[in-house]
Parts: sequence; structure tokens; C-alpha cells
Amino acid sequence: MVVVSPMRDADRGSRVRRVLALAGLGIRRTLGKTRSGSSRRLLLSLSGVAVAIMVMVLISSIALGLASQGAVQSDDVDYWVVPEGGSLDTIAVSTAGPQLGATHNLTRRLQRDDRVEYATPVLLQVVPVVAPGRDSPAYILFVGVIAPETATPTVAGVSTASLDPGDPHYANGSYAGPWTGEVVLNAGAADLLNASPGSELTPTRGAPGPLRVRTVSETDFQTGIGTTPIAVVHLSELQAMTGATDSDAADQLLVSTNDPAVEDSLATLYPNTVVTTRTGIAARDASLSSLPFAMGVAAFIIATLVGLLFTATMTGLEMTHDRTTFATLAALGYSEWSLAVLVVAETVTIAVLGGVVGVVLGAVGIVVTNALAAATLGVGSLAVFAPPLLVYGVGVALLIGVLSAPYPIWLSRRSDVLEALQG
Repeated sequence: MVVVSPMRDADRGSRVRRVLALAGLGIRRTLGKTRSGSSRRLLLSLSGVAVAIMVMVLISSIALGLASQGAVQSDDVDYWVVPEGGSLDTIAVSTAGPQLGATHNLTRRLQRDDRVEYATPVLLQVVPVVAPGRDSPAYILFVGVIAPETATPTVAGVSTASLDPGDPHYANGSYAGPWTGEVVLNAGAADLLNASPGSELTPTRGAPGPLRVRTVSETDFQTGIGTTPIAVVHLSELQAMTGATDSDAADQLLVSTNDPAVEDSLATLYPNTVVTTRTGIAARDASLSSLPFAMGVAAFIIATLVGLLFTATMTGLEMTHDRTTFATLAALGYSEWSLAVLVVAETVTIAVLGGVVGVVLGAVGIVVTNALAAATLGVGSLAVFAPPLLVYGVGVALLIGVLSAPYPIWLSRRSDVLEALQG
């Protein structure tokens, strides 16, 4: 049986009240200095934290923009089937990344399901293309699809309505059918190639014939790094251009249906695949997918180090300048522990104030960055504003304050009380 002493509880409550009182005194002292402007060092420290947090919030918002954009999707698609890995014992074949094989046969099988409105594989490949009047090729992201007969889906922002239904060049796997050469460009690709409907394009490899632009879509495919030039063609023709005919490869499978029970059927199509709902599929670029995380980590480390150096140095100087006040408090009976709590409260208050200013400046910076990106790069939204970034910024500022406190505490304990009072 454990007996709790009322005296011990009273001592614990008294200590908590004393800590809160000391923290309140430290906060009031700091706020008084900022209002009066009597301490340039304090304001400089606050500014250092504010700039560090502002840069961190701005870079983190750009990282969020990179991570959340660049989806390859269709507005009419309910499910995507994508490989989850490149295991050798699966049907998936490996080129630039894990892919699905035998996709034409699979598409025909799905189209026979009354619950499925349409299904199409999607192959994504960057293809160098030469346009009339250009000596060097331009690199375009080609999207190969099987144009449905009963629908006209929009894939990667480009409508397939201008493509002939089906996939004529496939010819039951012989790839000896007629070469249509049909291609639909988005606005970014048309600008890059200086192409318009009727323009003839020449792939630099693999194509038995030229490509002819059917239409130009006015939409753009935005990613965190700008507008991506997109060209939509028949799947078999892109496979012929890129050497993917042997395995009938595609990167993902798009399925439109109103019946949720189809998801269970899709899960059994291939081993080691993932069925995803209508949330978009990230572009298959490992270097791009790791970039936002690296940017976020770098921003956090730099902001913490810069804020720590500013706060510790400037608060230490303020501590030296204010040593008479602390000596007086020590003479009045304040213990080293009490003075340490007071120093921590003042240091954390400075850092948090800087953090609040920093997140406000960061929010303004996001607006300015997006405006500049839209004016100079044609990017609609380079940085993404997310309310959790505000909490994140203040939280990092709080961490800076806590980590900075030991140095001014050490300085306060080095001061001699009598010497400080006499000085």
C-alpha cells in the first residue's frame, strides 16, 4: 500500500506555481523589451529566427507542391492498376521501371465485363521528336492509350476524342496493322514544337511512319516544376516507337466503372500490383518523388541551425548586458534554478515570437512565389499553402528556443553577484 503525503503534494503544487510565475515574469520582461525597443540585440535575434522560419516554410511549401502535383489520371477513371514492384516471378516486365505485360488481351477481357464502361492501358515514355523547321529533337512525354469506342476519356489533361477508336496498329499482336500516326498535343507540347493541327512530326527512332497532329488541347499538365509537354497516341504505336512490343507493356491500367465490386476483380488481374481509387497516380519518377522529402529535411536543418546560432548568440549578449538585473534577483534570494527558468522563458519567448513573424512572412512569400511563377514560368501553383505549415513553423521555433537556452543559462551562472552589483 502506497501512502501519499499531503505535504509532498503541496510541495509539488508550490513548485509548479513557482515555475509558472517565473515563466510569466520572463514573458513579460521579453514583451516589454520588444515594445519599448530598448534592446536591439533582442530584436535582431527575433529577426534571425523569423527569417529562418520564413525560408523553411517557403521551401516546405514548394516541396509540398512538388509532392502533390504531377498526377497522371483521367477524370472518368475510377480505378488504376499499377505495379508495386519488379519481382521476377510476376507478369510485370522491367524496362525503365516495373510495368504490366499482355495489356491488350487484358483490356479486351475487361471490356467484356458489363460492369466496366471502358478500360485502357497507359504507357508513359519520353520520346525525342523532330518538328518541321527544327534541327534538333524536342523531348515530349508520350502517353499511349487504347481509345475506347464508347467513351472519350481525358488522360493527363488531353482528350482522346480525336483518336480513332481502338488500336489499329496492334493487329492481334502482330503490330502489322495500319499506322495511323495520330497524335493529340497539349498546349505545352504544341508551343515547344511550334505545331498546330495538321503538322507532321518525326520520331527519331522506332516509328515506321510520321506522326500527324490531329488536335491541340488547350489544357496544360502542371507539375511542381512547370508545364509538361504531353502527346497522346495509340498504345501500339508508342510501343513500336519505344521497343515495348515484345511484352505488350504498359505502366498502368485505367478502368472506368460505377460498380465498386469491380475492385476485387481488378486485384486478381496481376500478382504484385496495387489497385488505387480516384486520387491520381504519381508520375513514375523516383528522383522527383524523393526531391520533396530532401528539400523538407534540408529546410528544417538549415532553419534550426540558423535560428539556434542567432538566438543563442544574441540572447547570450543580452544576458551579459542584463547581468545587473539578474545579480539583483540573486541578491533578493532567487536561486540558480529560478534564474535558469527565467532565462529559458525569455529565450523561448524570443524564439516563438520570431516563429510567429516567420510563418506570417512565409505565407506572404508563398503568395509572391506563386505570382512570380505564374508570370515568368507559366506555372499555376509552385508552392502549396497548408495550414499545418503554420503549426510546424512555430513548433520549430519553439525547438530553437529550447535548444538555445543552455548557453545563456551558463553565462548567467558565470556572473559574480557582487561584481555585477558594484559595476
